[in-house]
Amino acid sequence: MIDATQVEVGDFLKFKKNHPCGANTWKVLRIGLDFKLECTTCKRVIMIERLNVIKKAKEIIKQPS
Repeated sequence: MIDATQVEVGDFLKFKKNHPCGANTWKVLRIGLDFKLECTTCKRVIMIERLNVIKKAKEIIKQPS
């Protein structure tokens, strides 16, 4: 599990399970009660609840400033 307060827009999240396209890395586009994420491989955009992101994500990859 990750700490949701550490996630910023532009960071990448690595999930435990792969997306059907084969990728498990998502770019954070928006943060609120839910997260807007974009798959790094197929560019699909999803909205997912904050609690589900905390459960499903295993790593935060920070965007270099």
